[in-house]
Amino acid sequence: MVGADTAWLMISTVLVLFMTLPGLALFYGGLVRASNVVSIFLQCFAITITVSLVWFAVGYSIAFGDGNAIWGGLGKVFLNGIGQDTLRGTIPENLFFLFQMSFAIITPALIIGAFVERVRFAFVLIFSAIWVLVVFCPVAYWVWGGGFLGDGGIFGATGVRDFAGGIVVHGTAGSAALVLAVMIGPREDRTQLPHNPGYVAIGAAMLWIGWFGFNGGSALASNGSAASAMVVTHIAATAGAATWCMWESLKTGKFTLVGLMTGAVAGLATATPTAGYTHPVFALISGGLAGILCQEAMRLIRMRLDIDDSLDVFAVHCVGGSLGILLLAAFGAAPVFAQVGSLVICLCWTIVVTYMIVRLLSGVMAMRVNPADEARGLDVSTHGELGYIIDN
Repeated sequence: MVGADTAWLMISTVLVLFMTLPGLALFYGGLVRASNVVSIFLQCFAITITVSLVWFAVGYSIAFGDGNAIWGGLGKVFLNGIGQDTLRGTIPENLFFLFQMSFAIITPALIIGAFVERVRFAFVLIFSAIWVLVVFCPVAYWVWGGGFLGDGGIFGATGVRDFAGGIVVHGTAGSAALVLAVMIGPREDRTQLPHNPGYVAIGAAMLWIGWFGFNGGSALASNGSAASAMVVTHIAATAGAATWCMWESLKTGKFTLVGLMTGAVAGLATATPTAGYTHPVFALISGGLAGILCQEAMRLIRMRLDIDDSLDVFAVHCVGGSLGILLLAAFGAAPVFAQVGSLVICLCWTIVVTYMIVRLLSGVMAMRVNPADEARGLDVSTHGELGYIIDN
């Protein structure tokens, strides 16, 4: 079984990295204008490189080191003391390090959906590196690494239940995205439709497939819990896609490919915290609710509050992930106080610290490109490359 656990986590690690490269790159790339698709691809790949190095140097130690109730300390920087034979449970710790790195990568990559088409490339990389260290890593430790929100912490013997990242990944990414969207401001032109729904569908399909590793791998074993998590994942995705399309058709009279794919991702986000703890019937309920509630959150942010969270990161990920966290308590699978309290603490930390990071960086560097470069598109103005060559 030890060998099976290791093999399954190796496969899961590849699947989760596949979600960012190329899944998220294609999903986001299809949603922007054709003149910005290269910038999306480059940001996803560059964030992967940046976060990988940060995680190796110090991030893993902060998130999963042998620290106190607040942080993991610096005892495992550059994988200090971790060799081929070092185990974490039944799996090699260096593999656990790599699996968790794939989560650290996708979380800030999700955030870029809030400020596409208008932000300088240098800001994206510097913000992502700092944010991972001071937001993602502490929250991961508090929830998963032995910190004060887990078992035996401030909520008593049974702490927060977040199987694969409803708080740690989706809650932090979505709430940070909203802060950035407000502070950076809207695009000059918000009328453009997604330039390539085909890219969106292909990217969403890759995310859907990768999510089996995201949730199933979080069991950290090749067992019934992993298998159950995979079933829950798929049912939630299908329910989210179905209800999103149904609700969309009632509102607009149309079924759209982008809507179907977005609904699936919303359902998947809702399944992330619940996958290892609930029956598939509950996945049907949670995914179905996500397809409606996340869509209404999208309309609230876009239309009523007039916030340009360009690719609906808050509505899909923060609302979806938070819904899953709260439904765990509603389903009786986790203590209500621990779920609500942990969610509030982590979202407040994320919002406040993200605001501070942006304020700090805005004082020393320009965050936005100039209006002329924005109108021209970041592919040419920033990177000197074209996503498409049109032969006249």
